[in-house]
Amino acid sequence: MRRGSYLFVCLFAIAVSGAMVQVQVAPAAAAQPGGRMSGGYPWPANLPAPVPLWANGAPGALGSSEEDTPTIAAFIPASNPTKTAVVIAPGGGYQHLSMVREGSDVAAWLNARGVAAFVLKYRLGMKYHSPVELGDAKRAIRTVRADAAKYGIAADHIGMWGFSAGGHLTASAGTMFDGGDAAATDPIEQQSSRPDFLLLSYPVITMEDPYVHKGSRTYLLGATPTQADMDAMSAELHVTAQTPPTFLFTTTDDHTVPVLNSVMFYTALVKAGVPAEMHIFQHGAHGSGLAPANPQLQPYTDLLIKWMRERGYAAAVAGP
Repeated sequence: MRRGSYLFVCLFAIAVSGAMVQVQVAPAAAAQPGGRMSGGYPWPANLPAPVPLWANGAPGALGSSEEDTPTIAAFIPASNPTKTAVVIAPGGGYQHLSMVREGSDVAAWLNARGVAAFVLKYRLGMKYHSPVELGDAKRAIRTVRADAAKYGIAADHIGMWGFSAGGHLTASAGTMFDGGDAAATDPIEQQSSRPDFLLLSYPVITMEDPYVHKGSRTYLLGATPTQADMDAMSAELHVTAQTPPTFLFTTTDDHTVPVLNSVMFYTALVKAGVPAEMHIFQHGAHGSGLAPANPQLQPYTDLLIKWMRERGYAAAVAGP
C-alpha cells in the first residue's frame, strides 16, 4: 500500500434519543410452489418475471441455461414522484447471488419509498470471468435507460445499488462506463452505461492484497490473475471526476470484506472531487442486507434514503 494513499476516517458514535421511526421492510420472499428460477436460484412466482437482457442470447454465453442468461426483473411502485430507478446488484462473491435479501427485499424497500427498482441477475464464476459480469451490468443500465419512458423514469435518474461483490460490480459500472454506440443497430446499445448515482453496501472494491476478498477475486478473475488483471478490476484505481456521486455503508468489524475497501474508494472519490458520503458502523456482520432485524445497523437505510432525497432521487417525506 502506497504511503499516504488513504485518508484516516474518524468514526463517530451517534446517540439517538427519542422515538425512532420504524422502517417497514417486506419480509423475505419464499419460493412458491411452481415458482420460477433465476440463475439457478428460486424466484417466487408472485414476483415480477425476470427478463433476459439480450433477447437472442448474451454475448460470450457458453450455453443457453439459466446460468448463461443474465436478466433483470422490474419492480415498479404505484407512484414515483422523482422518476428514479435503481438497478440492484445482489452479492455472493461472484459465486452465487443473494436474490432475496439483497435483491427482491431491497426492491420492495425502494418501491415503498416511491422508487422503481430492477433486480439484476448477472453471470458468475467459475464459468464466467471478467469482463462478462461488467458487461451484464452495463447492459442492465442501458436497458433501463432505453425503456425509461415505458416505466415512467427519467433517463438521468438511474442509479445502481450493490452489495458485497455486487458492490464491486456497481463500483466498476460507475468507474468503467461508456457513452454508448450511436451507430449501433440495437437501440439499447446506443444508451450510456453510466449510472447517475451509486449506493454501496459493504462493497468489495479492490482486487489487490492485502484487502481483497480473495473469493471474489478468484471467481471474477480466475485462480492466477496477473497484475494487469487485478489493476483493471480494482475500482479505486479508476475513479475520476466523472464517477457518479456515491453513498457508502460498511462496518469496522466486517471480517469478510475489510472495511478498508470502502475507505479506499471513498478516498479516491474525495481526491477526484466526487460528492461522497460514507457511514462506518463499528459493529455488524457482513451480508446484513437492509439489516431489518439489527437495530444497531438499521439507521443506515434512513441515512441512505435521506441522501437520495437531498439529491432529488426520492420524494421528501410528507409533513404532518
